[in-house]
Amino acid sequence: MEIVLAIAIGVLTSAGVWLLLRPRTFQVIIGLALLSYAVNLFIFSMGRLGLAIDKEPVLRPGIPTDLQHYADPLPQALVLTAIVIGFATTALFLVVLLALRGMSGTDHVDGSLAAEKGEAS
Repeated sequence: MEIVLAIAIGVLTSAGVWLLLRPRTFQVIIGLALLSYAVNLFIFSMGRLGLAIDKEPVLRPGIPTDLQHYADPLPQALVLTAIVIGFATTALFLVVLLALRGMSGTDHVDGSLAAEKGEAS
């Protein structure tokens, strides 16, 4: 299971970086989203007992209150917060993208029409 998670994090990271290097604004936004998903998975997997099986998620009577018997809630709370912030940031980026496209007529990262047509600047 750990190798599948590591491969998934690597694929999301590499796809996110590749999309960040693309010339279009929408591709950059999708790259940022993929990179944030990779970081969320990494944070969740680096939790002390993130991949533990048969651990109680809530306190139960008769079980000692230490992390030997329970799942660590901190990585889960951090990832949940990061998901909400990432969603809001992506929505803001999309609004800025639409405004930029309306003002400049292109969605190229540097905003020049010459780069979109393939001409040398």
